[in-house]
Amino acid sequence: MIRVIFFGTPAIALNSLEYLYNSDKIEVAGVVTQPDKPAGRGHKLTMSVIKQFALKHDIPVFQPKSIRKDPEIQKALKALNPDFFVTFAFGQILSQEVLDIPKYETINLHASLLPKYRGANPIQRAIINGDKETGICTMITELGLDCGDVCLKQVIPIPETMNCEELFEKISVLSPELLEKTLRGLVEGSIKPIPQCEDGVCMANKLTKEETAIDWLKSAREIHNLVRGIYKFPSAHFMYNGKLIKVLQTKVVDGNGKPGEFVEITKEGVKVACGKDCLLLERIKPEGKGEMNARDWYNGLKKQV
Repeated sequence: MIRVIFFGTPAIALNSLEYLYNSDKIEVAGVVTQPDKPAGRGHKLTMSVIKQFALKHDIPVFQPKSIRKDPEIQKALKALNPDFFVTFAFGQILSQEVLDIPKYETINLHASLLPKYRGANPIQRAIINGDKETGICTMITELGLDCGDVCLKQVIPIPETMNCEELFEKISVLSPELLEKTLRGLVEGSIKPIPQCEDGVCMANKLTKEETAIDWLKSAREIHNLVRGIYKFPSAHFMYNGKLIKVLQTKVVDGNGKPGEFVEITKEGVKVACGKDCLLLERIKPEGKGEMNARDWYNGLKKQV
């Protein structure tokens, strides 16, 4: 059995933890996740889904505020004699002292085809940039940012209608098997990690608040990709009559007009002119209201006049 300690926090990592736990080749000796955080209107302390799974299956749980600065937890992890650390969207940077604990390596699942999109938002950036494909990699964790040797890769196509939520789900489903293949391959010697080519390095920096605001001077395709890329995370938006309007679903259509102008109302939605072509708003979420069809929103505005 290969003993691993799993590091992860958000829901995208849950399938991988569950898969490794149920594998007859892997033993999950412990779980490291972020501390419980306030959530919801009542700001009640809420545990991560990773912690919930671990507690349900009697797996030891560790929740350091900063694992680099917590020698007691480092000591406890070392006592578990892990062969590997497995990290997937954990949310903290590991120190060399932590990386030196497992017998073999620390393996990270990164949601891009490295060296492209190193950094915090590889899933969103791939869609925002209009890429036709992305992927997942298992890599050896080093002190630099996503710069370690790559073990295995898997390509994932990105249809032009796919949003980030759908891509998150696809990655969540495909990652577990790639992780297990990597762990077994490294132990058996059938996988030889390959250094990344520095020529293709591309960073996936955190999204800024300014980036989420729609600029109608851009092409309809660029705006459409932005809408898909940050669908509900946190959503592209524009201001109308002093209200913030989140845009959830769009389509690129022919047409022209003054950028930002509503040029036509169709059965499918509201047609807005852009710097190039037009964008059809299909689904939106007005400030203070629920998600709705853009046509219904526009017709409601006319009734208020």
